[in-house]
Amino acid sequence: MGKVYLIGAGPGAADLITLRGADLLKRADIVFYDALVQAEMLELAPGAKQVAVGKRCSRISTDQRFTNRNLVEAAAKYDIVVRLKGGDPMLFGRAQEEIEALESAGVAYEIVPGITSALAATAELGVSLTERGVSRSVVFATPRVGEGEDVSDWAPAVARADTAVLYMAIGQAVEIAGILEAQGMPLSTPVVLVENASLPASRHVGSTLRGLKDGAARGLSGPALLLFGDVFRKRAHALIGRELMTGDVPLQAAPR
Repeated sequence: MGKVYLIGAGPGAADLITLRGADLLKRADIVFYDALVQAEMLELAPGAKQVAVGKRCSRISTDQRFTNRNLVEAAAKYDIVVRLKGGDPMLFGRAQEEIEALESAGVAYEIVPGITSALAATAELGVSLTERGVSRSVVFATPRVGEGEDVSDWAPAVARADTAVLYMAIGQAVEIAGILEAQGMPLSTPVVLVENASLPASRHVGSTLRGLKDGAARGLSGPALLLFGDVFRKRAHALIGRELMTGDVPLQAAPR
C-alpha cells in the first residue's frame, strides 16, 4: 500500500509551491490535480501519470466520490500518490472528505500545506490583512453551497470582521453586497477585487460595498477574491482613480 500526499499547489504561480510539495511532485507515480492547477506546475511531475479531477462552477466537474475512490485505489497500485489542490488543501479544498475516505480505507496520508490565494492577493496589493489599530480580526468565508448542503450563515461573521475575504463569490457579487448591507456593513466599506492572484493575468479592481452592489465585479471571469475592510482603503482609492483615468466603468469611491 502506497501513501497519499494532499499537497497545496498555492494560488497559481508554479514557483509558489513549497519545496516539500515540489520534491514530492518530482517523485510522484500519479497526480490527481485540480482545475486551477497551472500547466507549469504539472511539469514538475514529468514521470507521473496525471489525472484531472477538477471542479469549476457552472462547468462539468469531477464528482468528489469519484476522486475519493480513485485515491484509495491508486494507493494500492503506486508508492507515491499526489492529490494536488489549488491554494491550501485545508481551506475550502474539500480535503476533509478525502482524508476521511483514506482513513476509512486504512491508507496512509500526509498533508503538505500551500499558500492560499488570499495571501497571494494581499501580497500583490501590498496590503496586510491585519494592521495595528485597524484590523485585529480576519474572516475567510464562502457563500458557495454544494448540492444537498444546508445554507451557510456566512454573512454575519463577514459583516462584523475587521477584514474579510470571500472565496468563490465573484459570480454572486451584487447579491452578496446586498446581503452584507442588510447585515449592517456600511456602503462606504472599501472593497478590492483580485482576479488570478499571482499569475501574469492578475487584475485588481478597487471599489466600495456600494460599487460592488452597482456591478463593480462585472467583466471579471477568472478565479477571483472579494476583500473587504478599512485596511484596503488607500489601495481601493488608488485603484478607483486609475480606473477612472483609463476610462473604465466609474466606481463609487469611499469617503476620505
